[in-house]
Amino acid sequence: MLAVLAPVIVFGIVIFIHELGHFVAAKLTGVYAPRFSIGFGPALFRHRHGETEYVLAMLPLGGYVRMASRHDAETAFMEGGEETDGLKPGDKGFDPEAMMPFGPKAVPEHRWFESKSLAARLFIMIAGVTMNVLLAFVVFTALNLHYGEPVIATRVVGAVRAGPASSSLSQIQPGDTIVAVNGVVVRNWNDILERISTAPAGTVAIRTQRGEIGIPVGTPGAPTAPQLIATLDFYTPPVIGELLPDSPADRGGLRGGDSIVTIGGTAVHSWSDLQRTVSASPGAPLPFEIRRAGTRLTLRLTPVATPEKDPLTGVSRSVGKIGATPADYTSREPLSLVAGVTGGARQTVRAATQIVGVVRGLITREVSVRQLGGPIAITRASVSAAKSGLESLFVLIALLSVNVAVLNLLPIPILDGGQILINVAEAVKGTPFTARTKDYILRVGLAAILMIFAMSTFNDLKGLVGRLFG
Repeated sequence: MLAVLAPVIVFGIVIFIHELGHFVAAKLTGVYAPRFSIGFGPALFRHRHGETEYVLAMLPLGGYVRMASRHDAETAFMEGGEETDGLKPGDKGFDPEAMMPFGPKAVPEHRWFESKSLAARLFIMIAGVTMNVLLAFVVFTALNLHYGEPVIATRVVGAVRAGPASSSLSQIQPGDTIVAVNGVVVRNWNDILERISTAPAGTVAIRTQRGEIGIPVGTPGAPTAPQLIATLDFYTPPVIGELLPDSPADRGGLRGGDSIVTIGGTAVHSWSDLQRTVSASPGAPLPFEIRRAGTRLTLRLTPVATPEKDPLTGVSRSVGKIGATPADYTSREPLSLVAGVTGGARQTVRAATQIVGVVRGLITREVSVRQLGGPIAITRASVSAAKSGLESLFVLIALLSVNVAVLNLLPIPILDGGQILINVAEAVKGTPFTARTKDYILRVGLAAILMIFAMSTFNDLKGLVGRLFG
């Protein structure tokens, strides 16, 4: 049941909010919208209220808002609807006082989409994306206020990575405890990050139980605060938390709660040790000695080569990944309303920035198309998130909502970004494109969407086959 309900809830909420944005904007600008549909295919439920028919269809993989248009057939096709000549006298639902398609009355020209100003049309087209961004912001903010801020309740250094500040940080060693930054006592790793990130240009003084060192930050030739933060890592035990579906860790037999004892015969004392060994071994089989419920086992995992930008240098490189996260040892602290709202805004912007980075990486080939996931991947992620709890499920909804917002802005004709581009181009040109030109544009957009869908579905099926047959 969870395998059915979780993806329906996730898809349904994100799609509903997106289409609701278009619908409300159409109503506000006076455009006639005879149909609001969630899903495609045969209708499971339909109800007409006022001048709009609300439909819940069988396949909840999308939705559309049907709007009155001079190019009705093309518009219906692009939005996922079916062209219809409307109801006739004697048909069920026919209303002699209603406009097409529910009655005989013609739609007034001022209610057509094309009759509205460019600003009004852009407002309608951007409204879906805007609502998706607002959904993510509201979800992140609500989670912050309800659950509080995750606090990394340690001051112990797990690793010191090579980077611009390596020479200055040579006196700090894994296992050291940071007790103060710039003379201010710190309680946890969050405090450490905040003190470093807000320090003025000059020298950051870090005091451990063994002494104090000064690190130049923000001056010519010195690392920036973010680079210094990326160099330091907090201590996390080498205990497995969650596994990504179909990942090397999942297929190799790792389970949540497993403690990693050795990798390739080398002792693993922290999660940083695990990351360092796995990252350096893309495509190379590694023997993992683990402890599970007091019993030692040996598993063999092959980290998958994954393109990744070095957080310190910005250079793209290939690193090994096994698809596992560490066990969560964070605690929660209540947040004020202001902190919750600003945190929600930061999380929304961060999610959008990461998605834009992935799209840019696909274009520049820094990210492989084999990493694209389709409906099956989202379904599995939905089920996994639902099993983890409501917080994980709503985080997935927020992330997927931002995904929908960013991807809909791509300049592909069927998507909102493509429609915005076409409308702006027509305004600059002074006349609408011909029917033949629009048909060609539509075909190109449809081909692009089908190609993306085919690639993502192929990746889904490839992973599913690999999971079933090892």
